[in-house]
Amino acid sequence: MKKLNNRTRTLLLTALLFVLLTAIYACGLLLSEDAVTGSFLNAKQPPSLSHPFGTDALGRDLFLRTLKGLSVSITVGLSASVISAVIAVLVGMVAAAGSKRADALVSWCIDLVMGVPHTILILLISFALGRGLKGLLIGIAATHWCSLARLIRGEVLQLRSQQYVAVSRRLGKSGGWILTNHLLPHLAPQFFTGLVLMFPHAILHEASISFLGFGLPPEQSAIGIILSESMRYLSTGMWWTAVLPGLTLVLIVLLVDKLGECLALLLDPYSAQK
Repeated sequence: MKKLNNRTRTLLLTALLFVLLTAIYACGLLLSEDAVTGSFLNAKQPPSLSHPFGTDALGRDLFLRTLKGLSVSITVGLSASVISAVIAVLVGMVAAAGSKRADALVSWCIDLVMGVPHTILILLISFALGRGLKGLLIGIAATHWCSLARLIRGEVLQLRSQQYVAVSRRLGKSGGWILTNHLLPHLAPQFFTGLVLMFPHAILHEASISFLGFGLPPEQSAIGIILSESMRYLSTGMWWTAVLPGLTLVLIVLLVDKLGECLALLLDPYSAQK
């Protein structure tokens, strides 16, 4: 039997992780609100075959609520990551392809945003915008673009010094043509890899801000809300209300992070052919 090379194994692992995450997201998305309604007859039950994660103080199935919460976290995290990645590409290209003043201004903005802890900055933005989904989404999107923007800036500066770009300029090619045919194809791997690697950070920040009460509303099925509610009952021995949803969140974050690493290996020209 022919042994699989590193690229094939990485490709299979990437496909498996993507299918698994998509299945989890679809299950949570397809669950109706009636599926996570409570019944006081089932309240405070420990994990069992009928309720794998147990039930909370209102009798709601924690496994179904966790799936529902993960779909919300993935939606918020993915939306914020896409917005952040687009901002990073635009800002990085402006800094590298613009004037020295534009580069200095962008570098100053990056240092300013990175100088403030993300959690505090997201809290301030979310509170200023009235909390809720809108404030949380804008807060996460506005704070996660800096590292990728620096990477894009350095990549554009390197590409501008390449000989084929100089030849294209001498042949009379416009800046738009050079951007479309030379810059963007080289920036696509960094864009997608940065987007996926930002994803777990966005999910964790969504959960932490909702846990602190500045994110999604309390009636929303979200991991941060579930963990926040569980704090009231830990002293009564209801350990499953915090441990199992929390471990599930950590598992999803690790899976997404692994997916980002696999994608980076596949898109890296030095390791793609191994």
